[in-house]
Amino acid sequence: MLLRISLRRLGLAAPALLLTLAQAAHAQSPEPSSEPAADPAAPEAPPAAGAAPEGRDAPAAPEQAAPGGDAPVAGQDAAAPERTVPGGGAPVAGQDAAAAEQAASGGEAPAGQDAAGPEQAAPRADAPVEVTVAGTRVTRTAGSAHVIKGRQLERFEHDDPHAVLGSVPGVYVRGEDGLGLRPNIGVRGVNPDRSKKVTLMEDGVPISPAPYSAPAAYYFPLITRMSNVRVIKGPGAIAYGPQTVGGTVDLITRSAPSLASGALDLALGQYGYGKAHGYVGTSDGHMDVLVEGVHLRSDGFKELPSGADTGFYRNEVMLKGSYVVDPSARIKNELRLKLTYSEELSNETYLGITDEDFEQNPLRRYGVSALDRMRNHRTAVALTHVIEPSRDLSVTTTVYRNDFSRVWRKVNGFRGANLFDVLTAPDSPQNAVYHAVLTGQLDGSTPGETLLIGPNERDFAAHGVETRVRWNTATGPVSHRVEYGLRLHYDRVERRHSENGFHVLGGALVPDGGPTVVTQLNEAWTEALALHASDAVTWRALTVTPGVRVELMRSAFVDRAAGTEQTRVAQALLPGVGAYYALTEALGILAGVYRGFSPPAPGSDAHVKPELSVNYEGGARFADGPLRAEVIGYYNDYSNITDVCTLSSGCLDADLDRQYDAGEARIYGVEAYAEHEIPVGRLKLPINAAYTLTRTEFLTSFTSDDPIFGRVAKGDEMPYVPRHQVSLSVGVEHERAGLNVGASYVSAMRERAGGEPMSRALATDEQFLIDASARVRVVGPLVLYANARNVLGSQFIVSRRPFGARPNAPRWIQVGVKASF
Repeated sequence: MLLRISLRRLGLAAPALLLTLAQAAHAQSPEPSSEPAADPAAPEAPPAAGAAPEGRDAPAAPEQAAPGGDAPVAGQDAAAPERTVPGGGAPVAGQDAAAAEQAASGGEAPAGQDAAGPEQAAPRADAPVEVTVAGTRVTRTAGSAHVIKGRQLERFEHDDPHAVLGSVPGVYVRGEDGLGLRPNIGVRGVNPDRSKKVTLMEDGVPISPAPYSAPAAYYFPLITRMSNVRVIKGPGAIAYGPQTVGGTVDLITRSAPSLASGALDLALGQYGYGKAHGYVGTSDGHMDVLVEGVHLRSDGFKELPSGADTGFYRNEVMLKGSYVVDPSARIKNELRLKLTYSEELSNETYLGITDEDFEQNPLRRYGVSALDRMRNHRTAVALTHVIEPSRDLSVTTTVYRNDFSRVWRKVNGFRGANLFDVLTAPDSPQNAVYHAVLTGQLDGSTPGETLLIGPNERDFAAHGVETRVRWNTATGPVSHRVEYGLRLHYDRVERRHSENGFHVLGGALVPDGGPTVVTQLNEAWTEALALHASDAVTWRALTVTPGVRVELMRSAFVDRAAGTEQTRVAQALLPGVGAYYALTEALGILAGVYRGFSPPAPGSDAHVKPELSVNYEGGARFADGPLRAEVIGYYNDYSNITDVCTLSSGCLDADLDRQYDAGEARIYGVEAYAEHEIPVGRLKLPINAAYTLTRTEFLTSFTSDDPIFGRVAKGDEMPYVPRHQVSLSVGVEHERAGLNVGASYVSAMRERAGGEPMSRALATDEQFLIDASARVRVVGPLVLYANARNVLGSQFIVSRRPFGARPNAPRWIQVGVKASF
């Protein structure tokens, strides 16, 4: 309690304390020159904003603003854009800086956008905002960082975040429902189960329901309302947390337009697909406001014997507003407010089918899962204050609160058998009976053949305050871009799991009349203080960025059923350093090393260690205007790799959220990426390609009750990490129309750790998918588009977790219309 009170008091004092320290340091240092740096390694001041094409991204995004420039990368607060345009001039009040620069340079609107269309009349006040990795832009950053730009999101209109993130090298996904409702994302070989080893953020604020206490991400925002997606790996990851081993995914939402404007996107498709997405906003230079809403639905593509709905609906509403105290004042003083509401109802299950049933009908779903349903809702608020005493100093403080509740009623298993064992070996004498009960061919006749079905109810809360101080200065010929950060955070999860027995009679579920059994009744919470500091030091062509992160945590696990409580205090010191050397204006080499970290499960015993690794990377990057290419090799050396059991990986209630230490391990590989927009007359040919090669190896033997590991021998490979992954998209775009085709390949992945050849291992299928999208501007603001998912209609086993084979989505045609005003 004393620690909690002291942390809260420190949270109130932190912004003022950091501002005082930063101003004192600023006063004692020489005023840096306002002239742009002459050497090729020095960062350039990007434009502040751009206009929104077809409702999502800016037409003259900063990544196109200057030769060799690129989009800034997530990490800094969206509230701190640069206020100058190239050349040092200030933008005209009320005018979008990027649009002004584009007009001055005679630049063209992006392909697929009408230069005279209404999108040009509705520039956004501060988007894309200036966000960097340790003060340096993407093309010059000393680490791996990628931006999925708004134009790329627009091209395919994917609703599944798996499909979006698959275009980033080093990012892996494990399919589950075919829709991406609860993504399983891994970065550089970390376990993708429920994205629990990746730091997930929205506009720089953590969005996992309980990032420390229960990091499994049962919530993920609708990707269709994002303006861009940023992925940070390497040493830059230490600016975030708590998960720093793999990297960070930051989802950036739309900013308010500088002029009164809006847009509407309506779509229909097969399997009862429907989308309604719209926004409206305005700004007068003193205040701005944006309201945005999305409704997404489908009847589902899986087939129950009764023909019942297997689909879902999701609603999300966001309100953003800002208030500048005095736009003409020398010191900028701004308040920003963001409110978000989300809800979901999905008829989803953890129950898959056998491989044999998959061969006959991959979209089949057993009738015993007809009662399975997820309901959840989430509210979030973030209040941000920005003060900029000078153009070289800013202090951004955000107070945030996220609440998430969900109830998932689903089949948990047989009283006498494990569902995964039944569905992976249905021909054994004992399992054959259970399989016949599942499929309705036999009635349950023994207590062991009783199905256990019940709701897993969980309530999450996370709140905190974060302050980031950014200061640009110089020491003689050496420039510094310094960032200090402090975050005070508290999160908790309350679990109430119960189940009832059901007999299967004539293929129908009949209650067995027994009492409701409570299987989990507990709570976990964590208090955390995180601090980080970094300094991007540039001298001529060399930029070196040392940094450090400190994590201090106090956690507890309270078992209300047993009446016990376990508490734990943990800490971690996470240093890192990266370097970038510009060989030419466009070509540079980079290298970095840092300590990765994943916190221990709340209340775990003292002998249970946090996940720790030393991560290395090195490579080369070429960036010249729209052309970017890079090759990076990485090596993650784990002194202790960990696993936390979840139901989604097949763990039972007795092992739920229990951590296992797996000891030493290594993950290493190569990431290659290239993108370009080739101008051909009035056409543009966009090309994006990514390739990832990954190797994994456990260096110690151990035994885990998590079924994706089990009994592991030294030298075994890790599950759900593909050896090869390729993504390629090409297109032809005109200001009036566009056609894009994307292809992806993912090699087979082990379903459990092992060393046997893949031909004999329990593994997913190789996956090769093709998507296509076309759009045409009919007149003025009206755009028609069509998307074809999985053009070849291929069906693959994308996972057998937690219980049985799961398919990808089938061929899926969607058509829509967009209009802006």
